[in-house]
Amino acid sequence: MAEIQFEEVISGKPGPSFLTGFRRLFYLVTPNETTFQTREEVPEYIEQATPFFIVMILVEYVVATLKKDSSPARLNDSIDSISAGIIGQCPGIFLKSAFAFLYMWLHENFRLLDLPWDSYVTWWTAFITVEFFYYWFHRMSHEVNLLWAAHQGHHSSEDYNFTTALRQSSFQRASIFMVPMALVVPPAAYFVHFQFNILYQFWLHTELVTSLGFLEYVLNTPSHHRVHHGRNPYCIDKNYGGTLIIFDRLFGTFAKEDEKVVYGLTHPLNTWDPIWLQVCHLTHIWKTFWATPGLTNKLSVLFKGPGWAPGKPRLGCIEDIPKVTYPEPKYDTQIPVFWSVYVAGHFAMAVIFYQELFAVAEDVTTLACLGRIAFLIWTLSSIAAIMDKKPSAAALDLSRCLAYVTFDVITRLWGPPAVLLPHLLMNVMLGMYLTSAVIQGVNILAPVLKDKAVKLE
Repeated sequence: MAEIQFEEVISGKPGPSFLTGFRRLFYLVTPNETTFQTREEVPEYIEQATPFFIVMILVEYVVATLKKDSSPARLNDSIDSISAGIIGQCPGIFLKSAFAFLYMWLHENFRLLDLPWDSYVTWWTAFITVEFFYYWFHRMSHEVNLLWAAHQGHHSSEDYNFTTALRQSSFQRASIFMVPMALVVPPAAYFVHFQFNILYQFWLHTELVTSLGFLEYVLNTPSHHRVHHGRNPYCIDKNYGGTLIIFDRLFGTFAKEDEKVVYGLTHPLNTWDPIWLQVCHLTHIWKTFWATPGLTNKLSVLFKGPGWAPGKPRLGCIEDIPKVTYPEPKYDTQIPVFWSVYVAGHFAMAVIFYQELFAVAEDVTTLACLGRIAFLIWTLSSIAAIMDKKPSAAALDLSRCLAYVTFDVITRLWGPPAVLLPHLLMNVMLGMYLTSAVIQGVNILAPVLKDKAVKLE
């Protein structure tokens, strides 16, 4: 009996069986099945993992709901995390090929060793080297203020679940820091292990797994990574490993999970806005840079730790970290059930747009890609505004819905389809956006008409 190909069901492209896709998330692969001669032969393991992410998120939600001492993922926080992930992946459409070209060019022209592509030694060398470089990239992302500005978005969630793993930055590109590996590691081996190192970290973002026993001494585990995401003073700047924890133990950045971890930034953002999540620390650096006297101090603002200030150590003082005790209150705006359903529906449409964007990115113009990305950001910002209860939310969302309807109708009449999706789904989406425009129009006009009615009385 043929195995079900989950990726093929979702995207129309051949993908891994359920068992294969599932074990890839845990780096449970063999050299024989993951060794390739050229970069072009390497599968897009991360893209193929999307349906498995979804399955694990749903399973975690069900288990956490049924478990008495666990809290299931919140809708607003989960949407915020996935929104950040969607926005964070968009620059990769334009940068991915450029980095691959740079890595292959450096390896072809400046490599120091000729490692055979089909050797076990090459496979294990790539595994360890990717992990080593990732440790230092991750550590620098916490200890250099400019790099922290690109990384802090991942730490901004006050929850800790599988959706948190998807909360990524548009500005952070670990691949750039891996370039020196091209001097030793063949491109195919690098691209295999870099993807698996990232995939492995997905399952670390959960509170449901407590301890893995003796494996805790070698592997990065959910327990170790919970510490990394904590804002308790003992958690700050600890446990940077991707797949392993050995480099943290070697370089003095390891901390064992002790008191109950409180998650998030030391100064919470208190918004669901995915754009502010990306740029908030950059604006803080900008203001601090100009307010700090002296060129040396200004450069220190950029390249020392986020907690640094004149007269303090490079990484700041741990005493400056606000004390927290579990449980800390979380940012958790409540909206009526109707608007929760509305938000969930439009977020589902955004995910479909995102999948369509990556499916057609190589076949459409750069302008078409940028238009899709702009509408995605518009959609996610509108959803966040509704969840934040911003006064501008209704107008922002009405303009978005009207823009979609207008563009859809125009392209149906005079041009190629705006979005390359099944005809029935396109019709459903058009109906949904028309209905949403009416809802938001009524939402805007109702208070005005009510005020006029009161004045007439």
